[in-house]
Amino acid sequence: MSLSLTRPLCFFDLETTGVNVVTDRIVEIAILKLLPNGNREGKTWLVNPGCPIPKGASDVHGITDDKVADAPLFKQLATEIYHYIQGCDLAGFNSDRFDIPLLAEEFMRAEVDFDLKNHKTIDVQTIFHKMEQRTLTAALKFYCGEDLVNAHSAMADTEATCDVLLAQVEKYEELENTTEYLSAFSTRKKSVDVAGFIVLNEDNEPSFSFGKHKGKTIDEVLEKEPGYFGWLLNADFPLYTKKVLTAHRLSKMGK
Repeated sequence: MSLSLTRPLCFFDLETTGVNVVTDRIVEIAILKLLPNGNREGKTWLVNPGCPIPKGASDVHGITDDKVADAPLFKQLATEIYHYIQGCDLAGFNSDRFDIPLLAEEFMRAEVDFDLKNHKTIDVQTIFHKMEQRTLTAALKFYCGEDLVNAHSAMADTEATCDVLLAQVEKYEELENTTEYLSAFSTRKKSVDVAGFIVLNEDNEPSFSFGKHKGKTIDEVLEKEPGYFGWLLNADFPLYTKKVLTAHRLSKMGK
């Protein structure tokens, strides 16, 4: 059973300076666009992060300071990348917890108004973990009978992720082959911001998932402790989280 797509699905993978969504930067991004007719097209961008790449990160993905010295900054590529994924849904391996939050953060830093509401997302790792609980290398071997060559090369990982999702849909009859179903199935929690600091509770109300107000709704905190919002906006939180909070607050003020 093949995927039933109503619009393109962009599989993507990031190589980065580290794993902190707020402080780390992209050094390579690969996007493989799966079209509704089954055709594929892809692009890879090498990115100068504007800061030294830690040796530990270079040891993983092989990208060094010298390799990105003449590459453009993400801000110079942001509009091109944004237009490439416009009108598409997004898929990746562990993308809901890392790649999408970091991509959103880079767009925000580049002053590109990326809004996740315009994209459904599929996390292939979540599907895999719900079904088999392994790594991308093991997933490719399990589902496709192939070895992952050039692991931690952005395009190699992206192509493997695409192949694994297609094989998952083929293998599991209980999985529907639509983006809508797979997005819902691969979502760990109903997150309002991409980093998971704001989630929807059982009543579908935006609520905090951390700190002293964990479990409380944004509206409840806004009413009882409005100063908390000022602290959040000045604290070390992702820009996209701050964008969501600001938009919610303005909507309540009728602006």
